[in-house]
Amino acid sequence: MPSRLPDPQRSDNMRRIRSKDTLPERRVRSLVYRLGFRFRLGGWGLPGRPDLVFPGKRRVIFVHGCFWHQHQRCNEGRVPGSNQEYWRPKLERNVQRDLEIQRVLAEAGWEYMVVWECELRDIDALAARLCEFLS
Repeated sequence: MPSRLPDPQRSDNMRRIRSKDTLPERRVRSLVYRLGFRFRLGGWGLPGRPDLVFPGKRRVIFVHGCFWHQHQRCNEGRVPGSNQEYWRPKLERNVQRDLEIQRVLAEAGWEYMVVWECELRDIDALAARLCEFLS
């Protein structure tokens, strides 16, 4: 029977989760570049540090993981069944932070688009959505 003792590697595993240059982010950047649009990375001067910034268009793109940002239309966007007292507040804070960042960007005159990790399954639909947003 497995032990219920805390895993000493858990904190190390959590540290390995990347906040930038994730695989979904790299795939979206590659797609946007192939579509002929040029962008800046990081958005350090903007709230929420958008993943892709189009300064001339005053538009930004966020690439969100379905789990971490609680995508409601995706099976990955659900709170785990175990340890909910830890996960629920943590994930709800992420969602609230996202909404606040979007509000601040809109008030500053920036348009934003959220690309969900699961949208990368249908590249053609995502490409059409990106072209519509960026044109």
